[in-house]
Amino acid sequence: MPGPLSGIRIVELAGLGPCPFAAMVLADMGADVVTVVRAESVIGGGPPRPSMELTNRGKRSVGVNLKVPQGVEVVLKMIESADALVEGFRPGVAERLGVGPQVCLERNSQLIYGRMTGWGQDGPYATMAGHDINYIALAGALHAIGRKGDNPVPPLNLIGDFGGGGMLLAFGVVCGVLEASRSGKGQVVDAAMVDGSALLTTMIHSMMAIGFWEDQKGVNLLDGAAHFYDTYETSDGKWISIGSIEKQFYAQLLELTGLEATELPSQMDRSNWPVLKERLGEIFKSKTRAQWCEIMDGTDVCFAPVLSMSEAPQHPHNVHRKTFVEIEGIAQPAPAPRFSRTPGEVSRPPAMAGQDTDAVLRDFGFSKEDVAELHETGAVA
Repeated sequence: MPGPLSGIRIVELAGLGPCPFAAMVLADMGADVVTVVRAESVIGGGPPRPSMELTNRGKRSVGVNLKVPQGVEVVLKMIESADALVEGFRPGVAERLGVGPQVCLERNSQLIYGRMTGWGQDGPYATMAGHDINYIALAGALHAIGRKGDNPVPPLNLIGDFGGGGMLLAFGVVCGVLEASRSGKGQVVDAAMVDGSALLTTMIHSMMAIGFWEDQKGVNLLDGAAHFYDTYETSDGKWISIGSIEKQFYAQLLELTGLEATELPSQMDRSNWPVLKERLGEIFKSKTRAQWCEIMDGTDVCFAPVLSMSEAPQHPHNVHRKTFVEIEGIAQPAPAPRFSRTPGEVSRPPAMAGQDTDAVLRDFGFSKEDVAELHETGAVA
């Protein structure tokens, strides 16, 4: 069966990080995503081969020169039959290229125009350069991540670029397309990574409001301060994770570590967390990671081994769930979430830049003669 977004057509103006990820998620769910890349990035010669840029999986690629009027017209004609366009330029760049929201919505009044930026389309920081680390810093998320007394720790670029950025852009586009199907009117989706990163901290703000969270890192329930919610090194230099928050899960933790019969202070007495963490640390370092898996797998301790990215695809649970797939010899995360009737899938490996130019243009209504002329003028590649 086709994916849940089958029949939805999306034009992506190629960029970096969160915007390609958002378009990948939509392609995984069955949308027809066409990525418009710069004509000068197209390398000719030889048979097409899969790209290593995994966020371009499931998409087709068209090489267009947006510096010439004919190239701009190609994109505008494409969006006439598209449901959405997504772009990740700095504010004002798309307008200067001639493909901003006003002109696009004039061509297609039902178009959803998705915009991905770090700071948003307006505000004092809007024109500044930035990266994930900066956006999550301004959102208040980075300050909360790390050990007490240490520097804040960048959590890769997962929160700003992909969680607060790309995932919310994809959500916004789907919301917009759904609403346009009822109203017949398009609109602009302003997805800013600083906004999305702040949104992801909503639960922590509620915990602060009731006095259950201190506004500093490394002293709270979920930031590694608690002995029952942290990672521990094992005797073979590997790591395990423990998340025994609830009383019944904590009781199992004490039972399986041999601390059940020991007189211990209250679980939630924060003054004793460092001492209890030291005791657990000694216990966990007495066995290998595999031995702890044998003891704790299948229990309600809230336990899992800390796997590397190369180990994760091999774990029995991930194998059973098909959490990872292998395409053209490259292991990668499978589409998510799961649908019982219209499952998502990776329909094709990532295309090389401009690999599908001619075929896509014909799909969008350009004649064979039109395509030949566009090649001659250098408008496409």
